[in-house]
Amino acid sequence: MSDLFDGAGLEQDAPRPLAERLRPRLLREVAGQDHLLGANGALTRLIESGSLGSLVFWGPPGTGKTTVARLLAHETQLHFVQASAIFSGVADLKKIFEEARARRRTGQGTLLFVDEIHRFNRAQQDSFLPVMEEGIITLIGATTENPSFELNAALLSRARVMTFRSLDDTAIEKLLARAETIEGKPLPVDAQARKTLVRMADGDGRAALTLSEEIWRAARPGESFDGAQLAEVVQRRAPIYDKGQEGHYNLISALHKCVRGSDPDAALYYLARMFDAGEDPLFLARRVVRMAVEDIGLADPQALVIANAAKEAYDFLGSPEGELAIAQAVIYCATAPKSNAAYLAYKGAMRLAKAHGSLMPPKVILNGSTKLLRSEGYGTDYAYDHDEPDAFSGQNYWPEALGRQQLYEPVERGFEREIGKRLDYWEKLRRERGRS
Repeated sequence: MSDLFDGAGLEQDAPRPLAERLRPRLLREVAGQDHLLGANGALTRLIESGSLGSLVFWGPPGTGKTTVARLLAHETQLHFVQASAIFSGVADLKKIFEEARARRRTGQGTLLFVDEIHRFNRAQQDSFLPVMEEGIITLIGATTENPSFELNAALLSRARVMTFRSLDDTAIEKLLARAETIEGKPLPVDAQARKTLVRMADGDGRAALTLSEEIWRAARPGESFDGAQLAEVVQRRAPIYDKGQEGHYNLISALHKCVRGSDPDAALYYLARMFDAGEDPLFLARRVVRMAVEDIGLADPQALVIANAAKEAYDFLGSPEGELAIAQAVIYCATAPKSNAAYLAYKGAMRLAKAHGSLMPPKVILNGSTKLLRSEGYGTDYAYDHDEPDAFSGQNYWPEALGRQQLYEPVERGFEREIGKRLDYWEKLRRERGRS
């Protein structure tokens, strides 16, 4: 294991990226993962127990997943083998497993680290199960995607998930200080630009070091950058956000819950995050429409009108002007009175419909359009509501086998308070007319 971090056979004096040169050689040097590697960390306890077991490392890029896997192999005296789900197929895995079997016969265990393990299909993931159960390999799979969604249940049942966290500002600062020590010179930035650099890293240690290298390369002798100059020199690192994966679902969930929770400021923040990352504005407009019908409903019927109008405004204006209409709709929905009564009533109606099958409506409200149908009682004694007192007959519209049900229960907020008064009034009339 002495050549573990020797750059895959490169000479020690060959040029190597700063992130590679600063790669930790001891677990205690890994930044930002104290919950795993601190004195009472989950991985620390596993190492002390002498039994590592198979693991899944879940976390954002640049948080140390690969480095920790290599160091764990060193700590546990296991032979380290690295594979990537992007470049490896079934034949590659079979070869790795056979080599691990041969190694085991000599008394040497194997730690197989698989990067981007979520990219393996279900059958490929299943191929790990026998060699894991036989103890031929100790598997560590790394993924940036939620293992619950992307990995087989059978694989997850045999591996413990370890969550790696984005590096906080303190951890990024420690990396920058180590980089300055290695380079033997300070970063040519002022205090504000340094804070900007930390923010640009976005919790990614590798990105922080790559940006630092760019700054050192760009600086002329004696030059120091402020925040504005820094942004020009290194441009701007794109936010970590995959429109089809975890970041996408996390942020849209956050936006929806902020609107539901009547916090327009937080809702605008997450909306801006998604706009900034390149999310499709029409996707966001559709979600605002969903918020209007699911979480506001008839407490403020105007919310749906405004949400739809925002979508039409974006269609008409395009970017960037159209985004303001969506932001306005988000503010309106976040500050509107909330009710999910219509949503719950619809779900209740669906449950009833599925549970009771094809019940016939009462004949009184069916059209007796032919002599035969009229002879069967269709439309007999139907009360035309506009001819009744208060334009309300109170007759029963439910299938006889089911009886009257109450699905919609308006809340005492917004316009639904008025709807509730109407429903109470009509129920009072039913009782008075003996039709309740």
